[in-house]
Amino acid sequence: MIEQRANTANPPDPALKAATLGLLAAWIAHDLEEVATMARWSRTRVPVLRERHPRVPERFWRSVTDVDGREFATAVGFMGLIVAAAAADGLRTGGRSAFYQASLDGFGLHGLVHLANSAATRGYTPGVATSPLIVVPFTLWARGRLRRAGVLRPTRARDAVLGLGLAAAATATAHAAARLIRRPALVPPGGCRSFTPHGAPADHRGAGRR
Repeated sequence: MIEQRANTANPPDPALKAATLGLLAAWIAHDLEEVATMARWSRTRVPVLRERHPRVPERFWRSVTDVDGREFATAVGFMGLIVAAAAADGLRTGGRSAFYQASLDGFGLHGLVHLANSAATRGYTPGVATSPLIVVPFTLWARGRLRRAGVLRPTRARDAVLGLGLAAAATATAHAAARLIRRPALVPPGGCRSFTPHGAPADHRGAGRR
């Protein structure tokens, strides 16, 4: 009689585990750079860019400079929750999750956008250092692992658009949530206090004097 062995589930592929949870690790490394450099960059570099590109609408520059450090860090925290959810869904599904794969694609394309921004501004922009070192290489490596495992979805132009759209929507949602949490704390009950671009109280001594 031939002895039948019990059916056991295949152990999880370590490479797929690294490709899914690694998305969160790579994102953390990338955004630590952004958090560490954004305030100084917006204070020292944006005025130069504003003068160099006078046709760029002022509201664009204000959207960069009006975010204080704590609000930006809060937005990064919300974005981290979204990336963590995508990585966890990728791990749960063995890399098959459409949410995870779209997030991975968006992460990689986001790195290319950083490189394009730096080329356009002819200088450093927050996040550009880790883009060629971590963001793009990790994305290519993870996609290769998914392909070898036979779970990578076909790559089409609309998938790239979806990935970028997901990244943009997640970023906008994170910043909107951060504003809802941080902005009320910046304005006292009287509502007459204003702030400089980085959240420091503006000096109104002498306001209204003739």
